[in-house]
Amino acid sequence: MTSIDWPDFYFARHGETDWNREQRYQGSMDIPLNQTGQLQADANGLLLRELLERDGVDPASLRWFASPLSRASETMDRMRAAFDVALPPVIHDKRLIEISFGTLEGRLHADINREMALAPGERDASYWHFRPEGGENYQDVADRLLDFAQELTQHTVVVAHGGVLRVLRHLVEGAERAEVLNWPPPQGVIAHFVGNRMSLYSAANTWDAR
Repeated sequence: MTSIDWPDFYFARHGETDWNREQRYQGSMDIPLNQTGQLQADANGLLLRELLERDGVDPASLRWFASPLSRASETMDRMRAAFDVALPPVIHDKRLIEISFGTLEGRLHADINREMALAPGERDASYWHFRPEGGENYQDVADRLLDFAQELTQHTVVVAHGGVLRVLRHLVEGAERAEVLNWPPPQGVIAHFVGNRMSLYSAANTWDAR
């Protein structure tokens, strides 16, 4: 999709928040994890440890990047708690913040009319360039991530957001815009990007068994 030589990296979306559950536009608002999200983050840490052991990767050799929004930074911290070795510090990078929905943030998907925004499942490729009032479009996020890609010089762990993962699928895999715009990025899952392909691995579901 681009001239960038994307390296092998692991990506996790943050765990669930109350706004995720309520289907509110969340975007750049700093909404914390709920209890389900915390359990998802804990389970993702165990899964990441298993994947690194499988791949023969020393976790201390990795670079660790997270969005500075608390739902992503807490997810990262809880994932790292699964390791019993000293790890390099987390780098909180603003380029990983979720797409901004501007004046729509905090509003329910169901309450937004079609002239203002379309929820996933209703979008076509042109939605890539749709910018809500005071917000960003997906090309803005792509530009941020292409800049961030210059940091990916070795095996890396990234914890960020669903919109970021949508854009990465397009940039790294070359997935069609209409496909990624309507794809619901899962939580409690780790995406492993290798050779311009993404594989998804699901953590053990501990959050629905409470």
